[in-house]
Amino acid sequence: MDNLIALSLMVIVVGAMAAAMMWITSVLGPKSTNAMKEEPFETGYPPFKIKKSHVPVKFYLVALLFVVFDVELTFLFPWALVYRQLGLPAFVSMTIFLALLFLTLVYAWKKGVLSWK
Repeated sequence: MDNLIALSLMVIVVGAMAAAMMWITSVLGPKSTNAMKEEPFETGYPPFKIKKSHVPVKFYLVALLFVVFDVELTFLFPWALVYRQLGLPAFVSMTIFLALLFLTLVYAWKKGVLSWK
């Protein structure tokens, strides 16, 4: 319980410090606005024309797959650290988890999510 109190206190203090620093910089920081600073481009050159382009859905699907497999790694690393203490049930459950993720990858591959044609 003492660890939970210490962790909660640390989160509160860090959050308060971050909020205080952001507030102080917004109050005391220099404020200069001109036409060049209001532009959304950072190159310094005026744009020839502003073109609104749509992002293809394939990028979202690949990003979603990346998030799924990234979350998988967040489960896999701690499991690998304590694998010997957990024994056979943990091995079976992680094998099922990895098999489901592999089936997800095969399904996405068959649907053409990973092809860029």
